[in-house]
Amino acid sequence: MNKRISQVNELIKRELSQILLREVDFPEKVLVTITEVKASDNLSQVKVWISAIPESNSEKVLRILNKQIYFIQQILNKRLNMRPVPKIVFAQEKQSSEAARIEQALDKVQELEKDDKFDRMK
Repeated sequence: MNKRISQVNELIKRELSQILLREVDFPEKVLVTITEVKASDNLSQVKVWISAIPESNSEKVLRILNKQIYFIQQILNKRLNMRPVPKIVFAQEKQSSEAARIEQALDKVQELEKDDKFDRMK
């Protein structure tokens, strides 16, 4: 990936984060995070991966974003000093949920090991 594309990715991530924070209404007690931004080689499109906590609201958050994508795109177009501004495509980030599941499994293994060591000491 060339330097310009990585700079555009960072710029769009920063601006979209601000837009989502200030302009989009999400359900109460839902934390929405942009985990990754990846622009196409010709900068015509940018894929934005979204993570929501609690994870059960991920689909709902994605629906809200896709419903308001035109509004979000307009704000981004005004904020960025580049032409053309890449078209936004939102996607649900799956890796953090997989990582959380693995972390829970590792925690269970550690607990079992602690219990087993305790039982052997008796």
